[in-house]
Amino acid sequence: MPSAPTGRRPHLLRGSCAVAAAGLLTLTSACAGGGGEEEVTSLTAMDYNLAEPQNGTTQKMLDECGRQAGVEIKRDAQPRDQLMPRLLQSASQQKLPDLMLLDNPNLPQMAATGALLPLDEAGFDTDGYYPSVLEVGTHEDTLYGIAPGVNGLALFTNTAMLDEAGVEPPRTWKELRDTAGELTRGETKGLAFSAIGHEEGTWTFEPFLWSNGATLTELDSPEAVEALELWSDLVEEGSVSQSAVNWSQADVNDQFLGERAAMMINGSWQLPVLDEEGAEYDVVPLPVPEAGAAPATPMGGEVWAVARNGGEREKKSIEVLQCLLSDENMREWAELNAYVPAKEEAARQLAEDDPQMAPFVESVPTARSRTARLGEDYPDVSAAIADAVQEALAGSGSAEDALAKAQKSVPES
Repeated sequence: MPSAPTGRRPHLLRGSCAVAAAGLLTLTSACAGGGGEEEVTSLTAMDYNLAEPQNGTTQKMLDECGRQAGVEIKRDAQPRDQLMPRLLQSASQQKLPDLMLLDNPNLPQMAATGALLPLDEAGFDTDGYYPSVLEVGTHEDTLYGIAPGVNGLALFTNTAMLDEAGVEPPRTWKELRDTAGELTRGETKGLAFSAIGHEEGTWTFEPFLWSNGATLTELDSPEAVEALELWSDLVEEGSVSQSAVNWSQADVNDQFLGERAAMMINGSWQLPVLDEEGAEYDVVPLPVPEAGAAPATPMGGEVWAVARNGGEREKKSIEVLQCLLSDENMREWAELNAYVPAKEEAARQLAEDDPQMAPFVESVPTARSRTARLGEDYPDVSAAIADAVQEALAGSGSAEDALAKAQKSVPES
C-alpha cells in the first residue's frame, strides 16, 4: 500500500499539445490542428512496476495491447519514489507520457494539473465496474483513472492458536479486544498492526475511524477519538506491542509468520507470502463497532490514466487502455498481485475460486477512496493522523488531544 504525494503544481491549459515525457524517445506524431494529424505509430507509458513478476507482466500487456491498437508502446519504469516527481515535472513542461499507472492517492494531484484526459469525455466504457472503484479514479466529479484491480485490509488469524485458545475470529471491537487479550501469551501478542508514522499507519487506522462513523474532515469528533482509544487501549493492555509504531505492514507480516502475533491486520498482497511460507491461517473481514455493520476499508491499488496529448494520440491511448483492462488481463493482474478485480463479476468469480480472497472481495462495495473528500489535501491530513496515532500509542498524549492537533491540518471548507 503505497505512500501519498506531497506538494502541488500549477494548473495547465486543457487540450494543450504535448510530446514524449522527459527522457523518453522521440515520438512520431503531431499535434491536432493546423495541417491535420500524422499517423500515430507509437505511444509512451510510465509506471513503477520494477519488481518481478509485475515488471515483465506489465511489459507483456503493454506490448500485446499496443500490437492490437497498431502502435508500439515505449515504456519507462521508474522507482516508485521517483515516479510522481518525474510526472509532475513532465506535466509542468506539457510533456506527459500517453499512459501512466499511478498509486490511486496520487491521482488528484495529477488531475489538478489539467493534463489528464477525462475518461468519460473520451468514451471509456465503465460498465461492470464497482462504483467504489470508479470513485478512487475520480477527482472533482470527473473520472480520470481506472484501476485494473484493488486491494484492501482484513483480519488474518493463526488457526492453530485460535483453536488452542478455544476462541473464534472476532467480528466486533469488543470481541477483538477480548480475543486479543486471550491470545496474548508469553512472547506472543494477540494482535499486530502497522501504526508507523506515515501513510501505512494512517491506512491501517482508517477502517476503524470510518466504521465508527468518523470522517477525515472531523478528526476531533467523539467517534474518531473512540476509534483511536481502542488502539491505544490494546497497546496499554499488552495485547498489541508498542513496537507497532515502528512496524511496516511487511514487519507485521513477519510478526505473524514468526508466531509472535496470533492475529494481524494486513492486506491481500500478503496472501502469496503466507502461502509460500506454509502458514496455517484464515482471513475474515475487519471487526466493526457493532455486529452486522459493514467494514469501511481504504481502497488501495493503482489507476491507469491518459494524458491530454492530442486527438489521435488520445484515441489510441483509450484503445490501449480498454485492452489493458479487458476481463482476461484484469483477472491475470488480480491473481498476480492478490488484488480484487475492478469489475464486479470478475471479483465474484475470483472469490468463488479462492476463498481466502473472499473477505477482500466482500469489502470492496463499501470500501472508500482516501482522497474523495480531501483531494490534494489528503497527504497533509494523512500525515497528521499518523502523528496522532503515534502520540496516542506511545503514551505521550491522550487520543483526544492528539486528534485535536491533527484536526488543525484539515482545510476549512
